[in-house]
Amino acid sequence: MAVPYRRGLHEIAAETYAYLQPDGSWGWSNAGLVVSGTDALLVDTLFSVPLTRAMLDEIAAVRPDVRIRTLVNTHSDGDHWWGNQLLPDAEIVASEATAAVMRADHTHELLAALSPGQLSGAVDEMVRSFDFDGIVPAYPARTFEGGLDLAVGDRGVRLIQVGPAHTSGDVLVHVPDAKVLFTGDILFVGGHPVVHTGPVSGWIAACDLILDLDVETIVPGHGPVVGKPEVRRFREYLVRLLDHAVRSHEAGVPLDDAARTMDLTGFADLGNSERLLLNVGAVYRELNGDGTPDELGLLTRLGEFAAPDVKDAKDQPGE
Repeated sequence: MAVPYRRGLHEIAAETYAYLQPDGSWGWSNAGLVVSGTDALLVDTLFSVPLTRAMLDEIAAVRPDVRIRTLVNTHSDGDHWWGNQLLPDAEIVASEATAAVMRADHTHELLAALSPGQLSGAVDEMVRSFDFDGIVPAYPARTFEGGLDLAVGDRGVRLIQVGPAHTSGDVLVHVPDAKVLFTGDILFVGGHPVVHTGPVSGWIAACDLILDLDVETIVPGHGPVVGKPEVRRFREYLVRLLDHAVRSHEAGVPLDDAARTMDLTGFADLGNSERLLLNVGAVYRELNGDGTPDELGLLTRLGEFAAPDVKDAKDQPGE
């Protein structure tokens, strides 16, 4: 089923929906809805209270007959859970690793205190684009490790923990009867991913798991609805990233130089190339074993990082 990449709620299979937020860059995440009878399960909330309220209003308009009884947070990034407070009657479910990070997270307070222009790059972009006021964290009441089967009316939904990868506790949401998978940020489409924790090898293994599942329709954490070919391409990106970063680290190449020199042939169309500093940095941090380079420090430098020229030869004028 071809799903237009337009903001809002889209039915992607029977009684199964994706809520999409173009253009999928910093903070513009996707969510999902699984319905059976009058029961519903929501996959993730959004980056702010107003955005989540708008999503819930649209869900209520399209499906006034259902009540969201379960909310699954796929991971601990704020753009996938900072609207949880608007569902006080839903049981919130997440992996134990995700819940631990959520309980210690105060990033929304820091972002709400910033004014546009105080920092550069992605942080300033988010401060300008989103309203972080009024966020009251609502944490998971039910946690698990490994996997968990949930019932939504008479339908089954399978939660599969694949983190640490993007974050420490990433979870896939598999809807077997619809052959649909909600990946959270285990899949980015249209832009470079963000490696928070790694290991990248774990993320590659998560892609392999997805490719082995009986799914046809895949909703990424950011970007349009896709199928398995896009997962294969994303896996290729991760393999190249890991190989390049390890080789650069072994050769003593400074981080910025390593990030600038990654071969992006075949990936020239991806947005947010400044994220290479974070991604190569995450591999360096794993190899260093001492917590360096610090991710927050890298985030504050994204605005000044000279991203690589991402033009492939086929993209050059006149060719």
